[in-house]
Amino acid sequence: MSLELKNVSKQFGLKKAVIDLSFTLNKPGVFGLLGTNGAGKTTTIRMLLGIIKKDRGTITWNNEEVDRKKVNFGYLPEERGIYPKVKIIDQLIYFAALKGIKKEKAIKEINKWAKKLEVEEYLNMTAEKLSKGNQQKIQFMTSIIHDPELIVLDEPFSGLDPVNTEILKNIIIDLVKKGKYIIMSAHQMATIEEFCTDILILDRGKTILQGNLKEIKDKYPANRLKIDVVVPITDLINKMQLEIEFCKDNEYVLKIDNEEEAHKLLKEVVAKKIEVNKFEIMKPTLNDIFIEKVKNYE
Repeated sequence: MSLELKNVSKQFGLKKAVIDLSFTLNKPGVFGLLGTNGAGKTTTIRMLLGIIKKDRGTITWNNEEVDRKKVNFGYLPEERGIYPKVKIIDQLIYFAALKGIKKEKAIKEINKWAKKLEVEEYLNMTAEKLSKGNQQKIQFMTSIIHDPELIVLDEPFSGLDPVNTEILKNIIIDLVKKGKYIIMSAHQMATIEEFCTDILILDRGKTILQGNLKEIKDKYPANRLKIDVVVPITDLINKMQLEIEFCKDNEYVLKIDNEEEAHKLLKEVVAKKIEVNKFEIMKPTLNDIFIEKVKNYE
């Protein structure tokens, strides 16, 4: 199975929302679709799901043009769509029916996913009585209850506390193990780094960076040093004119121009017989790369 977008464009009036976009998902996993607000992410998602029509280009799943009636996709939109006054169980049965799932099977799937997401106690409550995080988990259930082949998650962790975030993360990992294709759009770059092998960054409708995340990061020189010591070394850091980005309990994150600066600091620390618990030279984060690419794009 594979999803391919080739030279896809979309314009609304005079505004070019997506310009000549191409990417391919040819194996199970999580693909990161990134961009600033208004970059064209949601338009791209709606085109590949067949919700809106593209102006140009091709979008295929298994070498066949995408058709909402034929393709088994799941979609968690950024704008949530559950009904506040309706019982959760009734909503889930209804959404399952829209995907052609009969009531008996739907109830079985609902109970299975409710247990995994730890929302069993809320099934007979109306949505308005649920917290934002639990509403989010119910919305997630609507996107996977029909066992889709490809799942699009737009800001899936929005509104979730750390415990529920971990629950959802583990479910996404299991979905990948089961061979699911997942497109994830999120503003939390650390989450994208955790899940995604390949990424694409949009800005004003144009692709400004795409490819394998590890290969992209490998092209950048180290720009940070994390060092954890048993006594403060702030004076030594200032003496070497290094910028402290973070400091807590004698653990420092420093900005560096090159690895030589890091090794020079380590040499000075060792010479003073200061015990080092951790010394790590780090590459730029995806957040660093994202900001740099967007700021420098013309």
